[in-house]
Amino acid sequence: MKLYRYFLIVLAVVVLDQTVKLWVYFDLAQNHIQEINVIGEWFKIHYLLNPGMAFGLKWDATYGKMLLTLFRIIAAFGIGYYLVHLFKKAVPSGLLICMSLVLAGAVGNVIDSTFYGVLLDNAPYNAPTPWFNGQVIDMFFFPLLDGTYPGWIPFIGGDDFLFFSYVFNVADSSVFLGVVFMLIFQKKFFKSENKDEAPVKDEQVSEATI
Repeated sequence: MKLYRYFLIVLAVVVLDQTVKLWVYFDLAQNHIQEINVIGEWFKIHYLLNPGMAFGLKWDATYGKMLLTLFRIIAAFGIGYYLVHLFKKAVPSGLLICMSLVLAGAVGNVIDSTFYGVLLDNAPYNAPTPWFNGQVIDMFFFPLLDGTYPGWIPFIGGDDFLFFSYVFNVADSSVFLGVVFMLIFQKKFFKSENKDEAPVKDEQVSEATI
């Protein structure tokens, strides 16, 4: 598989990610629709703006969001460089596909953070500039189980709980799947590198013995 095909994977995921986000924005948000049910109460499309990182984490500083966006851009270039590096090392194609998914997810959310503050006017009201301060659009919501914690549990007894409460997007899913598959198949993906390192260690031992 040639290198450009992995970048085609990146492009395909980014296009899908942006298509879904813009659909949610123009068909739901612009019509003042917050949520629609896809599969009963278990799977919903829920329009949500994420001003920070994954899982709602954010950096509360005047230029925090801008710095976070710049970091994301640098990270995306770094992942792209690493993908090319791995390709030159002839690692298994599965690992390259996983890295392509991670890169696609990074790029997808970088587009939101960089441009949506201007194109969709969704930057926070106190942002110093709409550039690099766009909010990421999330939409996939799986409230699979809700209820109340038993009263005997310290600190949280009697509180409501919801599983799964996070709202995410295609880019988040792409990063998640890429990382998960790398962890599952790490022995297969990285065994070639371990084999390459073994002779070096043997040579060092033999030189030390002499």
